[in-house]
Amino acid sequence: MAPTAPSPAKSASPSQPSGKSEVADLKQQLRHLAGSRAPDADDQRRDVFKRVISCMTAGIDVSAAFGEMVICSATSDVVVKKMCYLYVGVHARNHPDLALLTINFLQRDCRDQDPTIRGLALRSLCSLRVPNLVEYLVAPLATGLKDPSVYVRMIAAVGAAKLYHISATACLDADLPAALKSLMLSDPDAQVVANCLHALQEIWTLEASNSEAAAREIETLYSKPVVFYFLNKIKEFSEWAQCLVLELVSKFLPSDNNEIFDIMNLLEDRLQHANGAVVLATIKVFLHLTMSMTDVHQQVYERIKAPLLTLVGAGSPEQSYSVLCHLHLLVMRAPMLFSSDYKSFYCQFSDPSYVKKLKLEMLTAIANESNTYEIVTELCEYAGNVDVPIARESIRAVGKIALQQYDVNAIVDRLLQFLEMDKDYVTAETLVLVKDLLRKYPQWSHDCIAVVGNISSKNIQEPKGKAALIWMLGEYSQDMHDAPYILESLIENWEEEHSPEVRLHLLTAVMKCFFKRPPETQMALGATLAAGLSDTHQDVHDRALFYYRLLQYDPAVAVRVVNPPKQAVSVFADTQSTEIKDRIFDEFNSLTVVYQKPSYMFTAKEHRGPFEYSEDLTNLTVGVEATESVISAQRYQENDNDLLLSTSDKENNGTTTSNGSSAPTYNAPSDLIGPSLLSSQTPSETLLINPGGPTNSSQSNFSLDDLLGLGAPEAPAAPPAPALTLNSKPVLDPGSFQKKWGQLALSLSQECSLSLQGVASLMNPQSLIRHMQSNYIQCIASGGQPPNYKFFFYAQKDGATVFFLVECIINTASAKAHVKIKADDGTTADTFSALFQSALSKFGLS
Repeated sequence: MAPTAPSPAKSASPSQPSGKSEVADLKQQLRHLAGSRAPDADDQRRDVFKRVISCMTAGIDVSAAFGEMVICSATSDVVVKKMCYLYVGVHARNHPDLALLTINFLQRDCRDQDPTIRGLALRSLCSLRVPNLVEYLVAPLATGLKDPSVYVRMIAAVGAAKLYHISATACLDADLPAALKSLMLSDPDAQVVANCLHALQEIWTLEASNSEAAAREIETLYSKPVVFYFLNKIKEFSEWAQCLVLELVSKFLPSDNNEIFDIMNLLEDRLQHANGAVVLATIKVFLHLTMSMTDVHQQVYERIKAPLLTLVGAGSPEQSYSVLCHLHLLVMRAPMLFSSDYKSFYCQFSDPSYVKKLKLEMLTAIANESNTYEIVTELCEYAGNVDVPIARESIRAVGKIALQQYDVNAIVDRLLQFLEMDKDYVTAETLVLVKDLLRKYPQWSHDCIAVVGNISSKNIQEPKGKAALIWMLGEYSQDMHDAPYILESLIENWEEEHSPEVRLHLLTAVMKCFFKRPPETQMALGATLAAGLSDTHQDVHDRALFYYRLLQYDPAVAVRVVNPPKQAVSVFADTQSTEIKDRIFDEFNSLTVVYQKPSYMFTAKEHRGPFEYSEDLTNLTVGVEATESVISAQRYQENDNDLLLSTSDKENNGTTTSNGSSAPTYNAPSDLIGPSLLSSQTPSETLLINPGGPTNSSQSNFSLDDLLGLGAPEAPAAPPAPALTLNSKPVLDPGSFQKKWGQLALSLSQECSLSLQGVASLMNPQSLIRHMQSNYIQCIASGGQPPNYKFFFYAQKDGATVFFLVECIINTASAKAHVKIKADDGTTADTFSALFQSALSKFGLS
């Protein structure tokens, strides 16, 4: 066989750079082309520059050719300059010492006759992000803001914000924000105006925590002349710029209803926009403006239905999901308004699973007496879906509708039909729902038990389904003839059952069955307790030991504990608190709605805005230098995360229950808990009513007597409230505040209103802090962003050690403040509350 001829060596190509030899070759070619005036020199430069960019993209270090690239940039070819600017922007950050070589040619290009080159050079100059070169940026930026070319002015506006991030001092000393503001209000080009608005918002928002002047400038952005100036030009803006303007308008506080209607009339046509982001931003404006106008707010819901439903069916699955998330939020707030459009939420064959799941949740929410039959019929079709998760969700949706008391008879029959399907996951999900239905509708037990009794436990593999079946066997053992024997067979297979949930249910079910049918269950009960006592799972072992000792103590007591008379469950707990839902609604048209959690739960602290859990907003004391100015943000975040805990989670964590006692938990001995752990614990914000506090019984009796026409009762007049004088210089460190907040019971919890002037002044939260300090009420921590702000205040009774602690949550959209007060002396809480509300009502009026 003839030897194989050697293959020719492959030449290096831009897509396959060869490393150091390639870089050296590129440098040599760049030197050769640096002073070349050949007719094809520009074409050759393009080819070489393309190879350099290709090597850079492949990860090869081509910084050695920095000088040659800068020299070759002296050309009028825009394509070559673009590639050179890209190269310089990448390597200037990694090699600041080489960046100085680019200043001369970039400044020269900033004065070029071609506006495209001027704009590209200015953008590259601002993108160097080298602090040592800041002095070279100011003059080109100031010139660029006055450039006759729209493109250059656009670049310069964004460049001012870049300069602020590199050196805030240089940006402010050059008075660039004032130049941006003047350009924003006078430039004829809409995109330049939008870029100026974006840059000013970014600069002033970051600067507001350090400068009162910046805070006042932010307030001017939300003033009526500026807002209506943008609204009148909104059709000229790009889609991105329209969203920026609409976000600004959503934070504007109209002085009267006429302004609200003027804004809505100006934005009416934005609801028909083809871009979903513009439509959602417009809807946010409508919803926030009409929050305090109930009738108009409901009309807004009616008006926005059609645009949202159009967006759901018009875009990509990703866009449909985003719009559906916002629609789902609105459906949960006003389900009746969407009940007639239930067919719009039927699942399509081509819908992704995440869209189908969301549609099932919406169908559950809007079900009522008029559409339950059609919705349940549709959901039953999904139960046989090849997509198992969707089939599960559809069965759960049917059960949730039944728990809402809509057409229960027909739904129970449908669920019982699911048990006849030869699919394990369908049987398991149906058994869980049947258990919940029996807890709410005990009258259906005979029909359900007749079907459930025919199901073999051997055919159920999922723990939650088997646990539901065992619960029914124990709860209705008197109606199921074979219940003791089925339980006995499950006990025999105790070792094969690895789920603690099933074992716990089995212990309780056998106990219930024993109390109802003792002769048939006595042996099974002994075997169950023995197996439970030897179980390695702590919960199973503890429950078995508890039942054993309970039976030893008194079987009659055991009956009352394990199998007491039960009332039907009227309402099943919601997994999300009302406060969390309100926070999500306040952040409409953001990722908050998609994630279904407030933004502070998934964003880094530095991106939450200047007043979101800031650690340096105010001093803790008056006239005393404090090293630690506020309670740590992590503690507040832990308190807010507690809002998402379910009831069972809170019990497991040992939070305070409604009767004021601590939930039983197994805690480590105190000597095993280090000081660091003790200091990191947060005060749980309980909703306890002070037993010694004042009640409203006399007021209620008076209202009842007056309603019956009996006149006011002759009771002695209440003594006037004692005057309360506050210490002008109270001192309370963060640790003591935390400790007191955790120990004291809630004395008062009430809602009060703010004046429109006060709401407007809250654009700068520092103004409220200063106002309350003038009333001898100090702020120890504050946080939040529009429209929600949270403040922690404290005050001290003059001449005494009595402290008053206040949590104040203000919603600027509704002009309401929710106030919680805790006091060392509960008898003075009412007096202090009146004083606090008086000070709060005067905020913004002076």
